[in-house]
Amino acid sequence: MPMEPIRITPLCSTEELRTKVLEHPQEEYTLIITTTHRISFPPEALKRMLDVARTTNAVMVYGNYTDGAADGTVRPHPTIPCQEGAIRDDFDFGPVTLWKTYELRNALNLLPQYNFAAFYAVRLTCSMFGSIVHVPESLYTVFAGIQDPGAAQFAYVDPRNRAVQIEMELAATAYLRYTGVYLGNEPERVDVSRGEFPCEMSVIIPVRDRARTIADALRSALGQQAPFAYNVIVVDNHSTDGTTEIVAGIAASDPRVVHIVPESRSLGIGGCWDLAVNHPACGRFACQLDSDDMYSSADTLRRVAERFHSDGCAMVIGSYELTDMECRQIPPGVIDHLEWTPMNGRNNALRVNGLGAPRAFYTPILRQIGVPDVSYGEDYALGLRISRQWHIGRIFDSLYLCRRWEGNSDAGISLERANANNTYKDWLRTLEIQARKLLNRR
Repeated sequence: MPMEPIRITPLCSTEELRTKVLEHPQEEYTLIITTTHRISFPPEALKRMLDVARTTNAVMVYGNYTDGAADGTVRPHPTIPCQEGAIRDDFDFGPVTLWKTYELRNALNLLPQYNFAAFYAVRLTCSMFGSIVHVPESLYTVFAGIQDPGAAQFAYVDPRNRAVQIEMELAATAYLRYTGVYLGNEPERVDVSRGEFPCEMSVIIPVRDRARTIADALRSALGQQAPFAYNVIVVDNHSTDGTTEIVAGIAASDPRVVHIVPESRSLGIGGCWDLAVNHPACGRFACQLDSDDMYSSADTLRRVAERFHSDGCAMVIGSYELTDMECRQIPPGVIDHLEWTPMNGRNNALRVNGLGAPRAFYTPILRQIGVPDVSYGEDYALGLRISRQWHIGRIFDSLYLCRRWEGNSDAGISLERANANNTYKDWLRTLEIQARKLLNRR
């Protein structure tokens, strides 16, 4: 490798990163490697990165690469463009990045002492000095084996990573303050007692081809012990595997089940939600239940409704437990999102990739803002939008069982799908960051 790189771990301290950068020969650009695995990095790759950096005046350049396994198997590892909203700390730049040395050193001079978040913080700080540029070409090969793109999905809520996540939140919050995105005002409370509704709560279940699980979900919803009237709105998105017949059979024996088949055949999960919350049968509150999942107890709806009324919430989010199909807990267990705090939750929401489950909404506000018609991230989009303006209530006890099996949407996710999902959520964050900047300028 013609340029001597700096080698660090991604979770390095400010002292370690500063020492290595300052002791390194001061050239125009600095190459940083964040893996101990062997890398094949041809001279033409560095030449390409340098050319892109100089052409664009980028503060940092990264690119696609190739994963190599011990048996000689290789697989392309595309990375994605770094949008303004890509401020999550698990963004995949790949293990090789090229930095403009002057800006890198300036950013390091601004950092407080971190034990784990220095590399993340310096990336955020450098982004204020110039652009971070993605090269959509495979530049090098990393011999680390073929990685599971879903392996780190819950890293930010794993209790073992709590100390790391506290620092990541501090770094992200500082960045939001510097860039005029941070919200420091008190969110609006909602008088949820207003209005007339056919019932207090509606459980919303969008479903397509879940004959294996839909009866379990419906039994869980219909078994709730609540001191108020509620119903279950099933939006059956043109199932072909017998799901329709299962739902129709249960609806025939229980009038609380409202079975809707959309006219459109092109709706995503968000479109099904929008149809349900605008249906005349929808109650004062709309509570999520995925067709694979179940509530963890019979008092989930009662607890959610109580939180709406006691806190004046536009949205209430619970905690959930990952289980297998037999409802046995699997790692990492309970996902409680303790990173959410009353003071900083809506700011930190821009850093993390999810907010929790079950998610419930005050129906008039959901009707007002609308649900994006997508099948991934629609819930996160709503959480960001609502948190910008209104209060979100949290319940940190497990209310929900998120069941994992080989047929559900989170099973065996491909790198291409993970990249598409992350690109969409980064775009949502970009949109929200721009909205909050405008709000703070008023």
